[in-house]
Amino acid sequence: MARTRHRSLDCSPGCAVEATLQLIDGKWKGVILYHLLAEAPAPEDSLRFNALRRRMPNVTQRMLTNQLRELEADGFIHRTVYAEVPPRVEYRLTERGRSLEPVIRALKAWGDAHAAPAVSTADAA
Repeated sequence: MARTRHRSLDCSPGCAVEATLQLIDGKWKGVILYHLLAEAPAPEDSLRFNALRRRMPNVTQRMLTNQLRELEADGFIHRTVYAEVPPRVEYRLTERGRSLEPVIRALKAWGDAHAAPAVSTADAA
């Protein structure tokens, strides 16, 4: 079931946060954006589908395709298909996608600092 997207952000003080999270939600969207930022740092740089898939071994091909399509529909990435056999497809961040860099980097920094398994005081003794 598709979720309703906000048409305007005047519904509540936290509405902009909710709208932003709706755009980048999904188990793999943040990871895809991170890899595109890390591996394709210049605006003209891109990654091929299989290069992204190798960096995320736990994602299925179907899920990666769906998440990439949603990111493209929301204007965060640009997809280029080359008329070759076999077809070559490359993905790069748009200006809108690059604007998420501070957010993605902050999420990574927070995860590095806080997402490690916590050691309980009973285990440490």
